[in-house]
Amino acid sequence: MEIEDRDFLSTPPKKTVRFGGTVSNTLAKLQKGDTSDYELIKHQLSDPDIKDAQIISWLHEFRTCVTQLGKDHEQLIYVVLKLPWLGRSQAVVEEYLAFLSNLVSAQTVYLRACLRMVISNFAPKRIRIQEGNVDISDSDDEDENLPRTFDQCHQALQLIARYVPSTSRFLMPILSDKFPFVQKSSRTLECYVHNLLRVSVYIPDLRRDILELIISKMLTLDVSDLCLVTVLIYLQLCRCLMDEEEDSPLDSSRPDRAVMVHPVAERLDTMMTVLLAYIKDICHVNGSLDIEKTKALYRDLLSMFDKVVLPTHASCHVQYYMFYLCSFRLGLAEAFLDHLWKMLQAPNQPPVLRQAAAGYMGSFMARAKFLPVSTVKACLDLLVPWLHLYINSQDSGSKAFCDVNLHGPFYTACQAVFYTLIFRHNAILEGNMKKGLVYLQGLNLERIVMCQLNPLRVCLPAVTNMFAAITRKYQLVFCYTIIERNNRNLLPVVSCSTGGSSVSTNTNPLDTFFPFDPYLLKR
Repeated sequence: MEIEDRDFLSTPPKKTVRFGGTVSNTLAKLQKGDTSDYELIKHQLSDPDIKDAQIISWLHEFRTCVTQLGKDHEQLIYVVLKLPWLGRSQAVVEEYLAFLSNLVSAQTVYLRACLRMVISNFAPKRIRIQEGNVDISDSDDEDENLPRTFDQCHQALQLIARYVPSTSRFLMPILSDKFPFVQKSSRTLECYVHNLLRVSVYIPDLRRDILELIISKMLTLDVSDLCLVTVLIYLQLCRCLMDEEEDSPLDSSRPDRAVMVHPVAERLDTMMTVLLAYIKDICHVNGSLDIEKTKALYRDLLSMFDKVVLPTHASCHVQYYMFYLCSFRLGLAEAFLDHLWKMLQAPNQPPVLRQAAAGYMGSFMARAKFLPVSTVKACLDLLVPWLHLYINSQDSGSKAFCDVNLHGPFYTACQAVFYTLIFRHNAILEGNMKKGLVYLQGLNLERIVMCQLNPLRVCLPAVTNMFAAITRKYQLVFCYTIIERNNRNLLPVVSCSTGGSSVSTNTNPLDTFFPFDPYLLKR
């Protein structure tokens, strides 16, 4: 653009004015050691008041000489990548996307930088955060533009992936690195998780990795900062069992649960909401369950369950994504139970995972109301004979004493059976009491309770007491003699493999937790 001398001298330069030569000429000068125009371009590109027309003009020039923009010009490229293109006019967005396409095609050295630029916009820049009643951050007046901004980010990412087939290989580390700290606001985490899941739709090769990243971050919240919530769960569980309630102690419809007071719980609640909405959207097409898509997602989520959820002790909420998915179709619930059953049986699996599988199996059977009683009985018909076979192999041997380390999977399986019967005995007995009693009598629970391994001594007291009350009511097993004898015995449960030394008395030697009791997050 030419400028008349009188205009230049008499008035301040306008924001639309450009100084220096073209980008191509500037790069040529730079090769000869003249950096003046090069620095001038960087300065003008960094102008916070840069106009749409200027951005378009610059980008057009950069596109024409993109093959000249090698590694030596990375400072200039980084300035261009910081241009405020998001939320601008459609002409600016289209020109910027065209520039990105040309850049990654001609100079793959800048692929990571382009990806980082896009991903850095997956969370809002400004968010209102309150501590108490005090607003401690900038306003969130840009929030209404976020959907459009995110759409443009995904448009850019899809374009890059189209021009560079290896994009997915470089993208995952950046997605992980850019994940906001879990102490960030709920809105920040919500946006980022939503955008990650959106990426998994059009880059399906990354779905498992993205799910693992999200679920791992959620588990960090679930187990590290919700210890008080876990204690509350146990207190409510004990009260629930003692009152012989069939339902979860917390009702999600109660108005006093309208607000999550715990800030960590609020963040986790928000992230869980996004994940569950994603599961629903993937599985349901036009209001109907898409079986093939559901099965594929089930396989991915089950893989994540085995990898990160099952080995995580005392998580309160994250595992409910499997509970929710299994509620869509009975076949999924039965497949999940079968998976847990196989893991419990597998002698090559670490005992801690076998015990976790038994705990999940019992909690799922007890709490999943979408499971028909026929499925519950089918699972009991697997678990109970397995317990009898285990007793056959141990009861008369040298290891026939109460030792959690030696018999952990057995004890956890016993507790799973007891716990299931606490919550499901009414369903088994209703309709035909006589037939139901015959079924329960056929389980031969008395032999399990009376065996030398003494499972009642190891199970959680709340479970033991409730199981004893129910089995006495229907004259199935008389547990109280054993319970009283265990209570009189001052020696603690043996926890060393030799059976020779003792430890302090532990009311929860199995380190029990019930993964589906109860769900405390409001959404």
